[in-house]
Amino acid sequence: MRVKQHTIKKQVTVSGVGLHTGVISNLTFLPAPPNHGFKFQRIDLEGNPIIDADVDNVVDVSRGTTLEQSGARVFTVEHVLAALVGLEIDNVLMQLDGPEPPIMDGSSIQFIEVLEDAGLEEQNALRRFFEVPESITYRDPAREVELAALPLDDYRVTVMVDYNSPVLGSQHASITNISQFKSEIASCRTFCFLHELEMLYNQNLIKGGDLNNAIVVVDRVVEDSELEHLAKMFNKQKVEVRKEGILNNVDLRYKNEPARHKLLDVVGDLALVGRPLKAQILAARPGHAANVAFAKKLKRAWEKIGPNHIPHYDPKLPPVMDINQISNILPHRYPFQLLDKVIYLDDTVVAGVKNVTINEPFFMGHFPNNPVMPGVLQVEAMAQTGGILVLSSVEDPENYWTYFLGIESCKFRKMVLPGDTLVFKCELLAPIRRGIAKMKGEAFVGNTLVCEAVMTASIVRKES
Repeated sequence: MRVKQHTIKKQVTVSGVGLHTGVISNLTFLPAPPNHGFKFQRIDLEGNPIIDADVDNVVDVSRGTTLEQSGARVFTVEHVLAALVGLEIDNVLMQLDGPEPPIMDGSSIQFIEVLEDAGLEEQNALRRFFEVPESITYRDPAREVELAALPLDDYRVTVMVDYNSPVLGSQHASITNISQFKSEIASCRTFCFLHELEMLYNQNLIKGGDLNNAIVVVDRVVEDSELEHLAKMFNKQKVEVRKEGILNNVDLRYKNEPARHKLLDVVGDLALVGRPLKAQILAARPGHAANVAFAKKLKRAWEKIGPNHIPHYDPKLPPVMDINQISNILPHRYPFQLLDKVIYLDDTVVAGVKNVTINEPFFMGHFPNNPVMPGVLQVEAMAQTGGILVLSSVEDPENYWTYFLGIESCKFRKMVLPGDTLVFKCELLAPIRRGIAKMKGEAFVGNTLVCEAVMTASIVRKES
């Protein structure tokens, strides 16, 4: 899986009819900054409202996943979101001039193709995974539905469907790595049973359905008169039933195409958790209602960890900024260059790392026979971490100085010794105004808080 966040290089547009609304719309994908996530924008409505692709914005799951925010709705979002997850894209704004993305051929492949045409661009921010810490399950006994997420340092999905149908039978589909999504899953189309067609049609749904963007499964004897009625309903000259119990509207791309499409839906719906997942997902008889309920459980699980948890440091992963990039921004040099890596950075939070070794120059004089890192230098290193956050708010950080204005509520909780790895986290307590930043800083060794303080700093442009 990719380590850093990605967006697209240029805007691209797809056009077509919405499956359920029947409204022709244009969907434009635009590049977005790090930590933006997936957002829809209804540019056909007053004020151009934004709808976050968030599970808490789901308002309907009857025949697709519908989002609503600020009074604006977007219908049937799962195929688009699945394409973004399948390409490991993290940040995109999707402008829509209608209520529903185009259904295209009923799969995600045409979204994949246009996004690949736009090109992917790596961003200077690490992906914010939700690494499932323990087994999380969802069950609906009445429908015999079960979904589970198991801990795994990857993203794998396995789906089983069983509709008690002589045509479909029991089907399975799986991917062992998200990179397989494009080749194995993306082209698999939505499907429904023949007996559902007229019901959906009479419920004012599938207005954009024309039998070219869905597989229709026939699991009973059908009279010629019914087929003639379907042909008129969908403006076709003739509708027939194939030997395998599929209408003659399309050819199956895989024998288990329905199961593969259910996997596509699972990937799209779980995108609404709001973070890329690291987990083994197992789904038995999933549907949009169960997928969304499960996504809510996953989101609640990572919310319990909370945005204020200890930053995760994996030395195997590339940093957001290495020492050379830090040196280009911060003016500090030996022996006061105290920050080794930046491992996380967004508009309000930064996390950095300092490896404490016995070769630190201050150990020569600070308790030589009992080396302890001076508390003032812990605060200085924490402040340098915060300096990266503050300086990242200007376009030319190399032309600014950062100065302390105040330190409040400073506490040292535990000694820092040679061999420790300090992980710093600084978070803005209020927006930066007139070059003044106030932030809460914390320093951790492992899971232990060793130092904390509220710091105020000023950034001042260097004199020419």
